[in-house]
Amino acid sequence: MIGSFNVAAGDGETGARAGELVTAHGVVRTPAFMPVGTAASVKGLAPWELERLAPEMVLANTYHLLLRPGVQLVEGLGGLHRFMGWSGPILTDSGGFQVFSLAERRTYDDDGVTFRSHIDGSELRLTPERCVEAQRRLGVDVAMALDVCPALPAGRGDLERAVATTSRWASRCRAALPSGGETLLFGIVQGGLDLDLRRRSAEELGAIGFDGYALGGFSVGEPPEAMWDSVARAAPLLPGHRPRYLMGVGTPRDILHAVAAGCDLFDCVIPTRNARNGLLHTSRGPVVLRNARWKSSAEPPDPACDCPTCRRCSLAYLRHLYLAREAAVVVLATVHNLHFYLSLMRRVRWAIMTGRFAGLRAEVEATGSAEG
Repeated sequence: MIGSFNVAAGDGETGARAGELVTAHGVVRTPAFMPVGTAASVKGLAPWELERLAPEMVLANTYHLLLRPGVQLVEGLGGLHRFMGWSGPILTDSGGFQVFSLAERRTYDDDGVTFRSHIDGSELRLTPERCVEAQRRLGVDVAMALDVCPALPAGRGDLERAVATTSRWASRCRAALPSGGETLLFGIVQGGLDLDLRRRSAEELGAIGFDGYALGGFSVGEPPEAMWDSVARAAPLLPGHRPRYLMGVGTPRDILHAVAAGCDLFDCVIPTRNARNGLLHTSRGPVVLRNARWKSSAEPPDPACDCPTCRRCSLAYLRHLYLAREAAVVVLATVHNLHFYLSLMRRVRWAIMTGRFAGLRAEVEATGSAEG
């Protein structure tokens, strides 16, 4: 049944769990990392390359798709799945974080947010109702409720207003997208690093009733240790019978901390952005392609990796492509980095299923492969 979430196994020493979320375009096995395809494309990858990597779900962004090419065009061409050539599950962010980042271009009020496009400066209006309607028309599997994402550090008053507005908007989002359809709706819990506000937000959203719950407003300026501690305390506040999504986080170490706290879904631009900047994630730690030490190296980027890049390319070759600014290096590095992240998540899931999560976590951190 679409929207059902089953926890198949839990780790005896931590809050880590392995589950399955049923969507209209397939079952999402968790814990899962979602490659970011902001504008209906994972940067550096053709659809068939993304398909070979086999992520459980990919993420696109409502804000960017509203601006370009427009929801009406995507809908007219058969929906987002057909438009981007991806047949698996898709989650769309509401655009709340992107609007938050446009501090100079937006104005909040009780009804919604008015902002100016970063593309052409035109004025647009985003309300909770328009936000979920756009995601429904895109035909996505999981839509996110519109929220207010404050920057950290933030004062108590700013955090309280963000929580209150997010809850009001969440109720309107739920009313605009009733349960029972093919598009699931997740609510977003806010509250910064304040546990009492996180609890209030979780309780208010839980009373509304969503298909899943997200922790938003992390990795927006706070130290990593503070984020890990806050996530560890906030994740158990979310309903245990629904998927828990930690938004926009992060490094492999961040993800391992969050899995241990009981989070199920993750997304971040780190693996694809790092690929474009010549940084590879490997089982031995980060590899920076511009470093002269790789100039004559016949080794693959990661001898322990079986991705197409590591099977065919030496570090010397990848370094040459990067310094020569050849476009192929972006593809090769992106394939490798996403393979690294997705393989890590499969190992994490298997470790939870077999009672070995703590051991895997210690092994990954000891080798340095948890570094971002």
